[in-house]
Amino acid sequence: MMTAAAISARLDRLPTTRRIWTMVVLLSLGGCFEYYDLFLTGYIAPGLVRSHIFTATTAGFFGNNGIASFVAAFFIGLFIGTIVFGFVADRFGRRSIFTASLIWYSVCTLVMAFQHSAGSINLWRLLAGAGIGVELVTIDTYLSELMPKHLRGRAFVLNAAIQFSILPVAAALAWWLVPRTPLGIDGWRWLVGIGAVGAVAVWLLRRQLPESPRWLAQRGRLVEADRIVAGLEAAAVAMPAPRSQVAEPGSEAEEMDPEARGSLMDIIRPGYLPRTIMLILFNVFESVGYYGFANWVPTLLIKHGITITHSLQYTFIIAIAAPFAPLLFFNIADRVERKTLIMVSAFGVGVFGLIFAAVRSPVAIVGLGVLLTIANNVMSFAFHTYQAELYPTRIRAVAVGFVYSWSRLSVVFMAFVIAFTLRDFGVPGVFTLIAGSMAIVIVAIGLLGPRTRNLSLEEIAH
Repeated sequence: MMTAAAISARLDRLPTTRRIWTMVVLLSLGGCFEYYDLFLTGYIAPGLVRSHIFTATTAGFFGNNGIASFVAAFFIGLFIGTIVFGFVADRFGRRSIFTASLIWYSVCTLVMAFQHSAGSINLWRLLAGAGIGVELVTIDTYLSELMPKHLRGRAFVLNAAIQFSILPVAAALAWWLVPRTPLGIDGWRWLVGIGAVGAVAVWLLRRQLPESPRWLAQRGRLVEADRIVAGLEAAAVAMPAPRSQVAEPGSEAEEMDPEARGSLMDIIRPGYLPRTIMLILFNVFESVGYYGFANWVPTLLIKHGITITHSLQYTFIIAIAAPFAPLLFFNIADRVERKTLIMVSAFGVGVFGLIFAAVRSPVAIVGLGVLLTIANNVMSFAFHTYQAELYPTRIRAVAVGFVYSWSRLSVVFMAFVIAFTLRDFGVPGVFTLIAGSMAIVIVAIGLLGPRTRNLSLEEIAH
């Protein structure tokens, strides 16, 4: 049958094949340099301070010459990219926006590397953030639609592991470059430039990715969708694994109606409103724990009296755990409810953070840092899977962009709150703030989060 519902059902019946995992890898490689830049803030912050362009803290709450303004500029850009331009992937397709946003990010990041004032650096950082914001929303939407329902959790685990593999690379480069000036150029500039150039190389690899068949079908382009799914089915012909059972074609016809066009207002319709409220609360407070640690860990260690070189060394060792953390949960990613994984990992972030604030020995600092990284990254892959599952195809990108934008807006203000807290209450104050935020995350997900395990996207949407 050549219908949108049949396309969706055929996708969900696909067994595990090399072609499917290849698509996950290519998408993930595309996201590597977005994650490189996402975590670059914490790694280059000491270098920006060392170059006397920014200060670690500011006299005023909203000072524009402190690292907090650098963090805020990037996340304002992410906010703009997710909330203002989140709709473009729903309108123009996952694949084309996936490529365009990477080019935008690369150009803006490269220009930023040549700036010499706090204002100009913040401006280009903001513009780069807009490109990354669109990219990250598109990746989550794209990946959730390409995967059969029985592989979505593991696909996002592998996606996270590959993307997080760039973190120890970035941390190692920061440890080597930031305290130095190779060829008379500040090390942080080299670090920024490497990310921009590497992203272009990845763009060449991901031209092999197909458009999302679900998006094509929803737009009425059934012949193109059928051609892509037929290719995936052909790759599975020789596979002995049984295909998963799904609803008969036609049961999802309403959601996959190619005449249906969604709007942002759909996210407050009955049935979606509780999900939207839950995801807004989650994104606002999850970002405090995730980016409060990731973006500030070198600065927090320096505040503890550790030198810049040792701070970056410890950060590198902690970052090694980043790509391995998701893989520890690969075999259970589709066996445990996503909301359960999120709640347990949020609890871990709160507890490990409070202990991290109290320790002083290098072994304890690194050990607690690794545990925090594992908990944060498990929460990350679980919620990236979760929020992309909760809305129908016609509004998936714009809905994910809207709820995701709240995390970006949260970090803008939390950057200043954390700088203020660090100045007046020290490292323990910062982690008390993080623990309280994780408690709100647990309550919101526990009370309002629906179950999604082993359900088709269309079943979840209804």
